[in-house]
Amino acid sequence: MHDLAAMARFGGCVAADLRDVTSDPAALDSAGFWAVAADFEGGLVCARFGDVRREPVPVLPAGAWRGPAAGDWTSSLDRAAYTAGVRRIREHIAAGDVYQVNLCRILSAPLLGPAGGEADVDALTALLARGNPAPYAGTVRLPAHGVEIATASPELFLRRDGHVVESGPIKGTARTPADLLEKDHAENVMIVDLVRNDLGRVCAPGSVTVPELCVVEKHPGLVHLVSTVRGELAEGVGWPELLAGTFPAGSISGAPKSSALRIIESLETAPRGPYCGGIGWVDADRGTGELAVGIRTFWIDRTDSAAPLLRFGTGAGITWGSDPEHEWDETELKASRLLEVASGRYRESGGVCGEDLARWDVAGRRGGAGFRVRPRADGR
Repeated sequence: MHDLAAMARFGGCVAADLRDVTSDPAALDSAGFWAVAADFEGGLVCARFGDVRREPVPVLPAGAWRGPAAGDWTSSLDRAAYTAGVRRIREHIAAGDVYQVNLCRILSAPLLGPAGGEADVDALTALLARGNPAPYAGTVRLPAHGVEIATASPELFLRRDGHVVESGPIKGTARTPADLLEKDHAENVMIVDLVRNDLGRVCAPGSVTVPELCVVEKHPGLVHLVSTVRGELAEGVGWPELLAGTFPAGSISGAPKSSALRIIESLETAPRGPYCGGIGWVDADRGTGELAVGIRTFWIDRTDSAAPLLRFGTGAGITWGSDPEHEWDETELKASRLLEVASGRYRESGGVCGEDLARWDVAGRRGGAGFRVRPRADGR
């Protein structure tokens, strides 16, 4: 029987003492500290905790996590199906239906052996913290509500500090900065425009700006192009309106968003679930919050209690300039290191652990609202 206590972990803090669980986003404007898990299909779970304290991500004891072997994973779309999907999206682009679509696939593997039924997703978070540190890493563990998520997300969906809201869309992925293509820059600019429009629905007229455009950020094993879009919320706008106006994130849907979502539904064969959703925290007492885009994210699916599955999503943004084989390779690049960490086979090396972990603190990339923890003095 899976009886681990409800908890959440973000950066250097942990939340315990579950008080309430709701699917009503209005609760995020009430009171208390909330962990939030929104899936791509629109499901929302908000959990209020009574105890939030500073606690570093633990060092995992040997044998505390037993992950799938490399050959255990299956994909909702194989290489042939994925590349065919890329070609189909290019046909839609040629017909003028859409400009960009994010095409994803879901990987699944069984959690086998006696430990499978008791697998602790927070133990996986501990592995990820050392094998793939990320600015928006965390755990949301609510077994009684079917939510067991470990994320190593590098992407900011929404950061709120009072009336100021910010998004950090990622578009453009490569092994090194030199490998980034003109297509990557064009794709980033396209999605920034979409995010500007999304925030424009809920922000005061003229307040939406783009302080940073196509900044190269280095992450374990790859680089991303990241932009920043910022605005000031209009009078009377709270979390319900903010989520309704921006969800799902533009970077993992496409442009125009409504057309992209219809094409995604026609091509993808498995629900994305927490992958590409929104994962993070809201401190209603302080009027702050930080939700990541649910990429680089694992979750445990116990629909079949006899054989729980570990799931993981990976995808790529498709434009007219996309090469089907290159896009498949990008999904492999995004997944490879994370799957190695989750298998328990990854070995720490210089530049991954120790002091480097400190710069991925609760405040996240370039500083943030923080939750009951102050950003580092150097602002990183």
